Amino acid sequence: MSNSKISRRAVLLAAPATLLTTRFALAQDEEAVETAPRNISSFRTQDWRDHFDTLGTATIVADTASRALHYWSGDGSDYRLFPTSVPMSEELTKRGYTKVVRKRVGPDWTPTPDMLKRDPDLKYMPPGPDNPLGTHAMYLDWPAYLIHGTHDTRKIGRRSSSGCIGLFNEAIAELYEITPVGTQVRLI
Repeated sequence: MSNSKISRRAVLLAAPATLLTTRFALAQDEEAVETAPRNISSFRTQDWRDHFDTLGTATIVADTASRALHYWSGDGSDYRLFPTSVPMSEELTKRGYTKVVRKRVGPDWTPTPDMLKRDPDLKYMPPGPDNPLGTHAMYLDWPAYLIHGTHDTRKIGRRSSSGCIGLFNEAIAELYEITPVGTQVRLI
């Protein structure tokens, strides 16, 4: 058995080198994170008053930058935040004021003409596990724009939709239950 002692002087001399090595390693990890694709929402706080004069029936703000949907009940007592998928490009991103005009459990899906231009192999899909609208859909008064679920959970937190706002199926089921037709919506 060796009887080695670490002196106080050795620890004090080694400490700066250890800190520099650790800092260098962390800096390399931070660089890797900056260039890696992300699948996470970096939520920004939203206040309904920044977007609407009143809460109305209920209010939704879908923030495409932070990939989050904010919901407030009509009396302001219920606030919920959901991670979302957002349109895959700026040209597919519609921003502005709209409202929920219809809701459907088990929606079917028909590709739009623009979708067919991008991918001619797309075809109608009935409700089910392959349907890109997931288990629930809320239709906005803009043609072909919806807030809906998705069976592909990898899409949440990413730019992955053709214009819609997507949520986990569990989240859209929750939102669907508390969102009345007529809810005011703003996409920013």
